[in-house]
Amino acid sequence: MAAFIIGQMQIHSRDWMNEYFSKIPDVVAQHSGQFLVRGGDPEGMEGENAIPDAAFIIEFPDRSCAKGFWNSQEFQELAILRRSGSTLNAILVDKLA
Repeated sequence: MAAFIIGQMQIHSRDWMNEYFSKIPDVVAQHSGQFLVRGGDPEGMEGENAIPDAAFIIEFPDRSCAKGFWNSQEFQELAILRRSGSTLNAILVDKLA
């Protein structure tokens, strides 16, 4: 069953972005994933939480591939870079059966 990683990002500086965004698509693809949303121009519809600066949805064939991506050395190295200038909230969810 397909699985999705959904993220909301607050950007504090942009120093990391060129390197991160030039590399992340290949790392996602190595784990059979694909971006469905990247950036996404978030707009608040309901709720009290701050609107993120950017949002993303990545689709994977299953949770195993999604977790393989998230726990991979390649992604974790990029995550360290990303954390140097942003804050991320991310969740893993399954596609409706």
